[in-house]
Amino acid sequence: MTETGRMRAVEASGLLADSIRASGLKVTGPRLAVLRVLDQAPHSTAERLYATVRAELPGTSLQAVYGVLAAFTGVGIARKIEPAGSPALFERRVGDNHHHIVCTRCSAVHDVDCAVGESPCLTPTNTSGFTVHTAEVTYWGLCPDCQTATLTALSTPAPLSNEGAR
Repeated sequence: MTETGRMRAVEASGLLADSIRASGLKVTGPRLAVLRVLDQAPHSTAERLYATVRAELPGTSLQAVYGVLAAFTGVGIARKIEPAGSPALFERRVGDNHHHIVCTRCSAVHDVDCAVGESPCLTPTNTSGFTVHTAEVTYWGLCPDCQTATLTALSTPAPLSNEGAR
């Protein structure tokens, strides 16, 4: 790594530490590592975060990563999303009530800005007395890569076979 690269990494680590401190949490190695990976790989599962953090901190356990994520979501520096049929995903983009679009084929997840208006974006016709703080919308569809793969598969003729012929 170049000197400039090292300086940027130290600066980024300082900003991450500041955000942990500002949330009222103690800065620890596992917390810094999880936050760094989460910044680089939003919409990650705890297991994916663990695999990456473990390379940096071999003594870290999956349970420790879950504990860090629980602390982060509890103080609002990370957000947990739970698309149907998927393990929980975590991201650093918080406070803007954005939504997500999920590929039904490869499970890729992308952020979608609020569709209309201000948070909570959607106003229910009947709140049953609740005060609404957030609205979660998940759009489902095919990502561009899966659309291309589907079109390619449809346009490729199946090989001829005599299997089953008499």
